[in-house]
Amino acid sequence: MNGRLLGIGCALAALALDQGTKALALGAPALAHGVELLPILNLVLVRNHGVSFGMLGGIVPWWALILLSLAIVAAIVIWLWRSQSRVVGVALGLVIGGALGNVIDRVRFQGVTDFLDFHLGAYHWPAFNFADVTIVCGVTLLLVDGLFWEKQSEQAQGSPAPAREGSES
Repeated sequence: MNGRLLGIGCALAALALDQGTKALALGAPALAHGVELLPILNLVLVRNHGVSFGMLGGIVPWWALILLSLAIVAAIVIWLWRSQSRVVGVALGLVIGGALGNVIDRVRFQGVTDFLDFHLGAYHWPAFNFADVTIVCGVTLLLVDGLFWEKQSEQAQGSPAPAREGSES
């Protein structure tokens, strides 16, 4: 399977996972008060009107965040279309699916539905959702691919290593 098809499949899977879990969270009235799932994980229903960690909430209108998100998704779709790598296809698909999941929330609710609340004692990480998880996983894959796998692939194909200063040929 080529990278494009794999990316499209991952985007659809990420979008379905995100929207499905958000529908479950929205349909659970107990989450309005919070439910302890594990000693480090609560499920709580939160509406994020900003971007990451609520930044820019109330400063930038919700429709502007939608337009910005769609412009970014369009650029990533072009990147996916041009990519030949399956790893990059998976990574970009995860980012696209997660971003579109949050765009759907902004269109429906003028904010993003978050419900995962990890904490250590009294310190709580800002609540997030599975769209955020897929975006982070996709970006991490892109970083790992760019930093490590790409170099290993070049070495495996016999690309000459760059000459060091002072080395004899």
